[in-house]
Amino acid sequence: MQSTRRTFMTASAAALAAAAAAPRAFAQWRMNDRYPDPAVELLDPSFGKYRLALASVERIATGMRWCEGPVWFGDGRSLFWSDIPNNRIMRWQEETGAVSVFRQPSNNANGNTRDRQGRLITCEHDTRRVTRTEYDGTITVLIDKFDGKPLNSPNDVVVKSDDTIWFSDPPFGILGNYEGTMATPELPTNVYRLDPKTGRATVVVGDLRPNGLAFSPDESRMYIVDASVTPRVIRVYDVTDNGTKLSNPRPFIAAEPGGTPDGFRVDIDGNLWCGWGMGNEKQDGVKVFDPTGKPIGFIALPERCANVCFGGVKRNRLFMAASHSVYSLYVNTQGVRGG
Repeated sequence: MQSTRRTFMTASAAALAAAAAAPRAFAQWRMNDRYPDPAVELLDPSFGKYRLALASVERIATGMRWCEGPVWFGDGRSLFWSDIPNNRIMRWQEETGAVSVFRQPSNNANGNTRDRQGRLITCEHDTRRVTRTEYDGTITVLIDKFDGKPLNSPNDVVVKSDDTIWFSDPPFGILGNYEGTMATPELPTNVYRLDPKTGRATVVVGDLRPNGLAFSPDESRMYIVDASVTPRVIRVYDVTDNGTKLSNPRPFIAAEPGGTPDGFRVDIDGNLWCGWGMGNEKQDGVKVFDPTGKPIGFIALPERCANVCFGGVKRNRLFMAASHSVYSLYVNTQGVRGG
């Protein structure tokens, strides 16, 4: 894995611009000085076991236009995330707190994850493709077409334990020129399963406008945000046929008006930690649901949160990609692998 570390420890000189802007932006937000942090709310007593009394929400980076797709690289002690309109992937180093530009242009990258070999998997809006960054830094196109037609704008992505790549393909990146390039969709808004060994992709869901997605800890279920309805719904599916198909769709979480789920990740106990908010600033942050769909916790942020991931040395640090900033919070659980 040394070559992986060398690849993802590389930083662009453009980091200087981001670092120079940070102090002015940081001054607009102040971390709570008291414990427990009132921004971490118990909606149900069961969330008490996950809230650390001596942990506060921290803003670790700011100055972006729209943050998405956070992913943790433990071998480099670094967090990567997309700043979609600025056409770049950013990087934050845990040991130093330094913020830099990892890749620009990024083809308006959105969702990111790692495969089981530690390589970066990225959804790109502008090129309408899913790519893999190899150990030497070269980029491999995993998929950009289905049935001979270009994908819409791959959005979020997870990797299953059998190395297959599952991603959502809504049209958000081609609806205008802010997060990609305007174009006419030629495919339905599907969720795909891609086998990188064969290059073969199959449609696993095709009757919704998908956004965030994640597997349960045992990979027996998949959760998918349905953005075709208002308010949005998180649907759950059974993973069937030796882990190759989804069946038995049903509503799992129905968002209340003003509460919009986007991206999310799952912890080892099966709780969903969901980026939340849009129409009501009191709902901006991260909402936590237990495996039955009951809301149990809320992390209030001053901005809408689009997506999250777990990281840190022990995978117990929640990273939250919000509108202009990235926040973190230590919690008393760990994220599952593959998200």
